[in-house]
Amino acid sequence: MERTISLQKVIDFKELHSNFFILPNAWDAAVAKIFEQCGFKAIGTTSAGIAVSHGYADRNMPFDTMLAAVRKIVRAVDIPVTVDMEDGYGETPEEVAESVRQVIEAGAAGINLEDSSIDPQAPLYDIPVQQEKIAAIRQLGDRIGFPIFINARTDPYWIKHVPPSGRLEETVKRAHAYQEAGADCIFVPGIRGMLDIWTLRKEISGPINVLAGPGLPPAQDLEALGIQRISTGSGPFRAALTLLHRIGQDILEGGTFEQMTSNVLSYDDLSQLR
Repeated sequence: MERTISLQKVIDFKELHSNFFILPNAWDAAVAKIFEQCGFKAIGTTSAGIAVSHGYADRNMPFDTMLAAVRKIVRAVDIPVTVDMEDGYGETPEEVAESVRQVIEAGAAGINLEDSSIDPQAPLYDIPVQQEKIAAIRQLGDRIGFPIFINARTDPYWIKHVPPSGRLEETVKRAHAYQEAGADCIFVPGIRGMLDIWTLRKEISGPINVLAGPGLPPAQDLEALGIQRISTGSGPFRAALTLLHRIGQDILEGGTFEQMTSNVLSYDDLSQLR
């Protein structure tokens, strides 16, 4: 029964990409439950949010810590969950596929796999290396009969060593290569300009995912352009921490509790998030 439910979630998640939707990113079960109550049709995880909330820097979180959080998030909601796998949690394509297998067993319907590394001398993986990872994940899905949704993230717009004039061309080149390897969707964080997004849409077939942030065109404009998905990334997590900071300042500097007590969930409401 659990496998049937998981397969249905993959089908439902893929179907969402036939139209336009916004994907919020959660870092724990309570946040995931709140997003589900808001009416979102699927949830992503944020590696940065999970890492920092567990006392780690982003890209420095143990795989087991991430996996434990994913299990709790999946159990908390009835909608599909896609998992931020960073660069794959593995040195080889086989190791990456094994990490994905464990995420599938945890109940994930999809994954993000990014092509940036933590090596400042080589901040983007070579295209063939990333293709091998994607192909290994696709082969895993075929072998176990589970068509995990692969969102291939490419980071030329975030990597400083790629000059602005070459970011779009590099992104399109990588997108085509990743689609050939088996990616279902192309994720381009950092892209902002409407002309670049329009060109990206023109050059790439299949679903495109962009990241919410300052300067991104309005959702309705992106939907009209043919973009299928907007992710929130670590934005909600950073906004929540900002609010906590304001609450602390309100208490210590103003001696008041307005930020903490005005228009917030009641204790009874909180109890319903179990």
